[in-house]
Amino acid sequence: MASPQSLSSFTAKKLDYRRPPGDNPSMRTNQKKTGTGSTAETVRRRIEASGERVWRMADFEGMPFTAVAQALSRLSRQGLVQRLGKGLYYRPRPTAFGVSRPNAAQVRSLPVERRGVFPSGIAAANLLGFTTQNAARVEVATNGLSLPRLIVGKETVIHTRRPESWRALSETDAALLDFLRNRGESSELPPEETVDKLLDHFREPGRFGRLLEVAPSEPPRVRAMLGAIGRQLGQPENRLSALRKHLNALSRFDFGILAALEHAREWQAKERRTSEAV
Repeated sequence: MASPQSLSSFTAKKLDYRRPPGDNPSMRTNQKKTGTGSTAETVRRRIEASGERVWRMADFEGMPFTAVAQALSRLSRQGLVQRLGKGLYYRPRPTAFGVSRPNAAQVRSLPVERRGVFPSGIAAANLLGFTTQNAARVEVATNGLSLPRLIVGKETVIHTRRPESWRALSETDAALLDFLRNRGESSELPPEETVDKLLDHFREPGRFGRLLEVAPSEPPRVRAMLGAIGRQLGQPENRLSALRKHLNALSRFDFGILAALEHAREWQAKERRTSEAV
C-alpha cells in the first residue's frame, strides 16, 4: 500500500499541472469552427447577392481553399447552387417553368486558368470576315495540353500546344496567326480578295509589330508568310531580315491560296497549282 506521502505527492503534482495560457483544446476547436464558419457565411452571402451565375474556386481568391470547397459542397447539398463539375457551380434563378438551367455559352466563356483559348479554323476565318459559315463543330486553339470539356463543350475540336506567346495576343491577332497556319483554306473569297482583306487586317497600327514579336515561335511557313505580307506593306528591311534569317534558304513552303501574295515566291512559297490559281 502506498504511503500517504506518496499519494499526497502524486495528488499535488496533478493539481499543480497547468496548460500554457491559451492552449485549450476546446478553444482551438472553437477558433477553427469560427474561421470556417466565417468563410462559409462569406461564400453564401456572395452567392446570394450575385443572383444567377456560374461560380468557380478562383472566384473566391484570398479565402482558404479547403473552407471554400467545403462551403460550396454544402451549399450544393442544400440546393442553393448546382454542381456542374469539379470546382464549378451554378446558382440558378426561379422561373415560371422551374429553376433556370446554366447557359452553355456562359459556361464556355469562362476563362481557363493559365491557358488561353483562341478561335481556330472556320471560327477564326469567320471572326476575320473571310467566311460567313459557322462550323458544325466549334474549333479552338490553346497553349495548354487540354481544356476542360465542361467549359469548351464535348464536341469542340481542340488544337493544343500553341506557343505561350499567344497568351499575350488579342483574339483577332491569334485568329490571324491561325489563319496563316491554315494557309487561308477556310476563306470563301477568291485568292486575290482573300489577300486584300488579309492585308487590311495587317494595316491596323501596331499589328505587324505585335505578330513579329511572336514570329520566332511560329512554324517556318508562317514566318515566311509574314515576310511576304510585310514586303507588300512596305515594312522596313530590318524587320523583314529578322524573319528571313530564321528560314532555311533551300526550303519551299506551301502558302495555299496565300501564294497570291505579291512577294510569295520571293519568300520561298511553292508555286500554286493551276486549280488553285483559277
